Amino acid sequence: MTYSIVARDPDTEELGVAVQSHYFCTGSAVTWAEAGVGAVATQSIVDVGYGPRGLDAMRSGASADIALKELVSADAMAAVRQVGMVDASGTVATHTGAGCVAHAGHRAGDGVTVQANMMLRSTVPDAMLDAYTTTSGDLAVRLLAALDAAEAEGGDIRGRQSAAMLIVAGQRSDTPWDARVIDVRVDDHEQPLAELRRLVDFNKAFALVAQVFYGGVLFAPVTDPHAPEIEEALQHLEQAQAVLQGNPEPTFWQAVILGKAGRLEEARTKLGTASAVNANWPEFLLRLPAVGVIAEDSPLLAELRSGN
Repeated sequence: MTYSIVARDPDTEELGVAVQSHYFCTGSAVTWAEAGVGAVATQSIVDVGYGPRGLDAMRSGASADIALKELVSADAMAAVRQVGMVDASGTVATHTGAGCVAHAGHRAGDGVTVQANMMLRSTVPDAMLDAYTTTSGDLAVRLLAALDAAEAEGGDIRGRQSAAMLIVAGQRSDTPWDARVIDVRVDDHEQPLAELRRLVDFNKAFALVAQVFYGGVLFAPVTDPHAPEIEEALQHLEQAQAVLQGNPEPTFWQAVILGKAGRLEEARTKLGTASAVNANWPEFLLRLPAVGVIAEDSPLLAELRSGN
């Protein structure tokens, strides 16, 4: 009922898994990954346990192929399971049970495996692997290319409904929940892959906003209104705004940074642009001195308080 891909990017060492299915909320069952450990796709007649148990085994030192063999050997219903795994070294393993509904199959390459069942055509796995290996770009772009290739070959014989992508960092972390690079799901949509691509783009845009939030610019005092860190933050927010379109939050934070830097004319323009979409942004700005983001004596705040 699903086609999926798990892969390790040899350049960044990121680990990822992506899926599309004619099944509600497929990401809640199929996609599993942990930074510096591995990624798992578990599908067909799904045993969700292949995900967390596979990660447990790889975290304990088992390679992907050993972890999968152990899980399959202990599964009385292995004939109807389909699973793909990749570990942090790039070793991949795949199982397609003989009882999976046709067309069902898998293909493996260097650090990547694709698997599919209930496909309209048997050519889906080959198309996925070819798209992944011939597409340039980051891991997310290549995973999306593989999913698009599957759909172009006919995809799930029943149609389409949901999709998901999970990408994690290549290095282990004591806080693996902070090492999720992309974690987006489309639970129910007429065009799940198009919506997944949009959400991946939004994820990347908000990552730029997050860099500004956690990079120190918002809370630091400004001594040089054109300091490199200010210009970099403004550029990141501009890039994010180009993707987010009707959501003016990056533009609002540009106004905040420009106001802190004393670049008042630019700040007024940015705040006006954001306020044209949501009239509450000026009121929100007035609440920021309480948390130390902007000074109480800011000229921009003074203007707002006077009604100008």
